[in-house]
Amino acid sequence: MARIGIIIGSTRPGRRGPAVGRWVHQVAVTDRPAVTFEILDLADFGLPLLDEPCPAAMGQYRYPHTHAWANAVARCDGFVFVTPEYNHSTSAAMKNAIDYLFAEWHDKAAGFVSYGVTGGWRATEALRLILAEVRVAGVRTAVGLSLFTDFSASGLTPAPHQRATLQTMLDELLTWSSALSRVRQS
Repeated sequence: MARIGIIIGSTRPGRRGPAVGRWVHQVAVTDRPAVTFEILDLADFGLPLLDEPCPAAMGQYRYPHTHAWANAVARCDGFVFVTPEYNHSTSAAMKNAIDYLFAEWHDKAAGFVSYGVTGGWRATEALRLILAEVRVAGVRTAVGLSLFTDFSASGLTPAPHQRATLQTMLDELLTWSSALSRVRQS
């Protein structure tokens, strides 16, 4: 059974990431009961600015917060990155969390759900570049939620087409996660 981590990439107060992550999780578990989906909220891991004395590629982690994060990432076959767009990129917390690890990311797949004034597309594109370096394959289809049309005063209210796009992205993610599991086993 595949395990997919839904990584919520904002840690600031008043963030919208948890609502987006819950929506992704709800759609995912409803339509794909044979897959385990787990929310990995960066705020729960308390990762300070990268404080490991050795480069992540060495895999010599010193601190408990790094071990907890490494274990969470290692047990996943793929990921949905839920990212805000901050200043034309992903959040500093997301970049920091990726930089903490190396081998735990290798040969896994990623889907993207971004949000921002213009749908967060630049955050998704920035993540694609960062993740390529740690050998994570990004799927083509992505969801971009607009702060103007997919959120309301009551919270997240995605337009109907967003669910269909999310389902397509999840299908691609599961296909690539399955294919890459064979790469990890060889």
